[in-house]
Amino acid sequence: MRIGIATDHGGFSLKEELLGRLRAAGHEVVDFGAHRLSAGDDYPDYVVPLALAVVAQEVERGVAICGSGVGAAVCANKVRGIRAAVIHDHFSAKQGVEDDHMNILCMGGRTVGPAVAWDLVQTFLAATFSHAERHLRRLGKVVAVEAGRA
Repeated sequence: MRIGIATDHGGFSLKEELLGRLRAAGHEVVDFGAHRLSAGDDYPDYVVPLALAVVAQEVERGVAICGSGVGAAVCANKVRGIRAAVIHDHFSAKQGVEDDHMNILCMGGRTVGPAVAWDLVQTFLAATFSHAERHLRRLGKVVAVEAGRA
């Protein structure tokens, strides 16, 4: 799978850890940065390009990391077509894709350790959208809100 990953300084070490694990697992990974640790950087500079790449289908899914994951999720969700959430548990990592068609997993580099993060990423990537009628109906309502029709 072709995966995009992005972080600011708050998740830099976690991103580096996940990059290696994703590549070792056979995934093609596009690194949207940060490419070096810099305490003055800002997550939108990395998360927005990742989100745009997900929408353009240049990558199949994304992983966005900041200190808590919250800023990355808020930022990513401003891009039309993105469904991002802060995830700290396996149920949500799977259910978010299966039921809600989540396409960017957000985590906190200061809240999730590398072993748990890797488990969550694997769960996220293994999940598939159900296409169940009720999930399609709900997704249609979300798209209507996004388009300003709600």
